[in-house]
Amino acid sequence: MGIDDSCRAMGLRLALLVIAAFLLRDAASVKIQAYFNETAELPCQFVNSQNLNLTDLVVFWQNQERMVLYEAYKGKYKPEHVNVNYIGRTSFDQDNWILRLHGIQIKDQGLYQCFIHHMKNPGGMVRVHQNNCELSVLAHFSKPEIVLTSNITRYSTINVTCSSKQGYPKPLKMFFQLVTENSTSDHHGNMMVSQDNVTKLFNLSLSLSVPIPAGEVNVTIFCILKTESMELSSSLLLYRDPMDPLPDTHQVTWIAIAIICGITLGCGIGVYLKRCRNKKQQQFVIAYKETTKPEGEDNEEMGEREKIHIQESKDEEILCDIHSAKIPSNDQSATHL
Repeated sequence: MGIDDSCRAMGLRLALLVIAAFLLRDAASVKIQAYFNETAELPCQFVNSQNLNLTDLVVFWQNQERMVLYEAYKGKYKPEHVNVNYIGRTSFDQDNWILRLHGIQIKDQGLYQCFIHHMKNPGGMVRVHQNNCELSVLAHFSKPEIVLTSNITRYSTINVTCSSKQGYPKPLKMFFQLVTENSTSDHHGNMMVSQDNVTKLFNLSLSLSVPIPAGEVNVTIFCILKTESMELSSSLLLYRDPMDPLPDTHQVTWIAIAIICGITLGCGIGVYLKRCRNKKQQQFVIAYKETTKPEGEDNEEMGEREKIHIQESKDEEILCDIHSAKIPSNDQSATHL
């Protein structure tokens, strides 16, 4: 075999070794998730079968950029070796060999490695364990908020906008759904996405003109947001047929005034009629008394006076009846008279 063949064979072996190393690394990586602003647990997965003492070990975690998150040297924390971005953000659970990373941010996602070295005399250090984990960060989007952006007209369209904020990663889709008594239809549009420069969280919005099905009186419209882990839906909006609107404030005011006026008029008529009845009764009582014969009065004079009072009473009764006749026929007081 020549020199060229040997070089090619060596290069092939090196390439295979590199590929194998990457495959093994990916296979050994533990997938973990954490929520924004909460705590992630980075496992080391070390089985201390030799019952090694922590005072004989050097334990540390580093990220994919080789920045040290935490280091324990012979059982003591070494903050001088820790990157400034992780000072005060970690806590080590030595019973379970877990490093807790607090206040998770979007920029914290990525690959992390745990290393354990055994200190051997004289002054030597031997790696006894290594573990990789891959962290992904999630942030729940706010509940979608749906807003009407124009007036509703009969048999036209509903112009709506839907928005949701502070989520991660990007959602799968966002769309409107119309539900009527007879059908359900989905309406898609171009979702606008913006990202906060500091938090790296996403804000979403979707605007659309949705046609109202002809002949439908009520339409329920939803805004639906689908992510990898869940589905969020907006509050429903009820579309009311504009041909049968609810009375506005001015209509309610005029109706109330009309009712009050009607009640006042009815009470006034009732009082007037009651006075007429009382007056007739008084006239009859006076007529009766005056028809009784006093001492020294002859029958002829008494009869003439009785006729006068009876005629006055009849005239008063006719006048009250005339006034009562002016009252509409549906008035209860006039009917009784």
